[in-house]
This record gives sequence, structure tokens and C-alpha cells, in this order.
Amino acid sequence: MIDPLAELITLLRPNKVMGKSICGAGHWSVRYAPFGHPGFCVVTDGACLLQVDGADPLRLEAGDFVFLPATPGFVLSGFEPARPQYVDPATIADQGHEVRHGALEGEPDVRMLGGYFVFDSPDTALLVTLLPPIIHVRGEDRLGVLVRLVREEAMQSKPGRDLILARLVEIVLIEALRAAPGDAAPAGLLRGLADERLALSIRELHRDPARAWTVEQLARVAALSRSAYFQRFTRAVGMSPMEYLLAWRMAIAKDILDRQDLVIEKVAERVGYSSASTFSTAFSRYVGRSPGGYARERRQVRSRMA
Repeated sequence: MIDPLAELITLLRPNKVMGKSICGAGHWSVRYAPFGHPGFCVVTDGACLLQVDGADPLRLEAGDFVFLPATPGFVLSGFEPARPQYVDPATIADQGHEVRHGALEGEPDVRMLGGYFVFDSPDTALLVTLLPPIIHVRGEDRLGVLVRLVREEAMQSKPGRDLILARLVEIVLIEALRAAPGDAAPAGLLRGLADERLALSIRELHRDPARAWTVEQLARVAALSRSAYFQRFTRAVGMSPMEYLLAWRMAIAKDILDRQDLVIEKVAERVGYSSASTFSTAFSRYVGRSPGGYARERRQVRSRMA
């Protein structure tokens, strides 16, 4: 069976995770600046407050896992009033394996592992588009175990380290997404997959994205009328069925152009376009660059990173 969540993570190609221990004691509050990478936090002991910009405050307790696809600015604090101290996430990486906030002595009130995921794909905006801004999972011990495995592996230099880390990161993300309460999530892929009828059509769309799908055909897969399906899909996913299909096709096309040396006609065929010119027009309109220009840009980026 096609798993759209697994396909999404595979397409984004997570290749490593950056994380470190964070603890807080006494009167403490820190404000983290917005950060470009998808961030996470798993609480191992105690409790604290999390206030993400534009969202309601969250009480985090031991065993909780939080995933922020876009990692906007946020405040992390204890329960006693304190003036937030500004933190630049980019500087945290240079502060050793543990960062301590508040009182420097005594047992911390909370311990957690916080960090961010690094994706090899340039299309991380797809993650933001299809997922809720905050994913909060409680009572899933497996996530805490997996994140600790990631941290332990990252601190070693054993053979196969990079391969193991890449696989562990994929597992952590998929585990977090499938554990999230999809039926109560904001509009997006999780909520769409929580609807059994819509999930049938989403899986079929992912199984054969090159097919000349129509709303009527997808509605039949979901055993709904065209109008009921269109309204239900748009309300749950946050975009119309054809908008979702286009977004997925363009994500696949970008991945192919980024990693494979194929002529445009072959790329067009793989994502359901009858001609290279039709595909090029759609790609340029959606991405803002021609397929050839996008491929050259990605090659230049990779050469600079080599």
C-alpha cells in the first residue's frame, strides 16, 4: 500500500539531525529567533511552557514530542514569571552538548533534547504546506527512544554512522507524523489521511501521479459525489484536489531534476504531462524558473557544497 507520509519524507530526503540537551532551572525564559530548518523537541524529565508565535501556549511534560515544520520564533520557559532572554539558534551549536537556562546550580526543573532536521531536498516548503504549524504528540514512548538513538549515534564515529542516522531521522519523522492526531489537525495532509474516504483517493493519487486524474475519478475512488468530494477534500487538505495533484507533481519533478540527468521530455512523462513544452510552462509558472534553469541552479549549489 502506498503511504503518502512516507513518500513525503522520502522526497524531502532528511540526511541528518542536529540536537543537544537543554535544561532549565529556577526562574528562566528564553526567546528563540525564527529558524529555517524544521525543529523538534522531546522532553525527557520535568515540564515547561512553550509559546510558539501565533499559537496558544503549550505545557510540555516528560514524554512529549513537538515538531515545528517551519520553526517560527518561540518562547521556552519555566512556570515562574521571567523576562525572556534572546537566543540565536545558530549560536547554540557552539555551546557544547548541553545548554542550561536559568539557575546554574541545582537539579533542573526540566530536561529535553531539542534541535532541527536537515533535508537534502530544497523543497522543504512542501512540508510547511502540507503539515500543521505545530505537531504535539504525547504518550508515545517510541519517539523518545528513537530521538535518543539519533543523539547517541550522532555523537559517535562508528562505521556506517551517516547511513544509520539518515534512516533513523526518517523513522523519527514518520513516527511523529503518524502519531499526531490527524482528525483534530488543521487543514493539511494529516487531516486528509485521517478521513478514510479521502485517504483512499490520496493514496491512489500518490500511487499513480502521472495519470490524467480528474476530480470525478478521484471522487469515485472515495465513493463520493463530485461536489461532496471536492468540498470535503478542500476543507480537510486546505487546497483543492487538482491543486494538491499539481503540488505533488511539481515536488516529484524538482526531485528528479535535482538528482537525475534526464531530458525534459522524460521528466514531463514521469509527472503526467504529454509534452515537454506543456510541462515547462506549468513548472515555470509554479516554481518561478524553467526546468533547465532549476536543474542548473541545483548543480551549482551542489558543486559549491562539494
